[in-house]
Amino acid sequence: MLVLGIETSCDETAAALVDDGRNVLAQRVLSQIEEHKPFGGVVPEVAARSHLLHLDRLIAETMAEAGRRFAELDAVAATAGPGLIGGVIVGATTGKALALAAGKPFLAVNHLEGHALTARLTDGIDFPYLLLLVSGGHCQLLAVEGVGRYRRLGTTIDDAAGEAFDKVAKMAGLGYPGGPAIQQAALSGDPARFALPRPMKGRPDCDFSFSGLKNAVRLLIESLPRPLSPTDAADVAAGFQAALVDSIADRVTRAARRFRAEWPDGRHLVVSGGVAANAALRQTLAEVATRAGLALLAPPLALCTDNAAMIAWAGIEKLRLGHSDPLDFAPRPRWPLDPTAPRAVGAGVKA
Repeated sequence: MLVLGIETSCDETAAALVDDGRNVLAQRVLSQIEEHKPFGGVVPEVAARSHLLHLDRLIAETMAEAGRRFAELDAVAATAGPGLIGGVIVGATTGKALALAAGKPFLAVNHLEGHALTARLTDGIDFPYLLLLVSGGHCQLLAVEGVGRYRRLGTTIDDAAGEAFDKVAKMAGLGYPGGPAIQQAALSGDPARFALPRPMKGRPDCDFSFSGLKNAVRLLIESLPRPLSPTDAADVAAGFQAALVDSIADRVTRAARRFRAEWPDGRHLVVSGGVAANAALRQTLAEVATRAGLALLAPPLALCTDNAAMIAWAGIEKLRLGHSDPLDFAPRPRWPLDPTAPRAVGAGVKA
């Protein structure tokens, strides 16, 4: 089984060819960091235009590297949401056109499901497992029961962790993207110098919140001499990272207790999404997993951030079950993995 995957939900343009033996035969990922850096964040219009400019070439290069023809494909899978709708439309439309031209099934993949199933591509683990999906646009805890079967245990009631990294890095003058910038600065910082809150810590639910932490950092920075000295910037970065990691660890600990009670056959805690590349978070989650009697699985760094290999693999998982999607499938800016989950108190409009 051979599937071409296409990913264009945010600011990475990606194509990959994956088979059902869990082999990534070829892949291309083009980052748009330099295009968005002057704005300090992703500009949807700029992202969509860049996808349109580069996607066809990346697909052709991927097919050429693998030495495969479109006629050899079993299906074409493309992210159809959630995400920046302009970019999603570019990728989904391209996927539909290729599927139609090659006479192959089209698979509309939920971008979040791509992240959720990555551990099955890299490690072949069984269902069920506990998933922490933590990225620039999403922060959720889910019990993964099967393909298309997700139970949301917690979500952010305001901002995502990755968005908090970007905003704090911008306020501290550390640049974009915020995740790597904060992590690097924190290496030389003192996480105990500034007292910062641990949002939601100790709460009985499994939800997240990061807006209050962002605001506390803003007030802290405003109280310091400007521009920030390298020492002050490093200490702010270290304090923020420690507070965010502590908050996430508390939420995951609570979710792990519930997961072990309700899904006793589950053996793994999986972390996925761009923020999963953070070394401090990985180390802390490994400790949380051990205390909960779970094994931590974190994908290779290249598969934490947005990529098309995870989309192709999610397509394979769907195809195995006999699923395909019509060519009039409408791309979705919002597409929750668990549509039955209640809206979190205070939650914004994110999926």
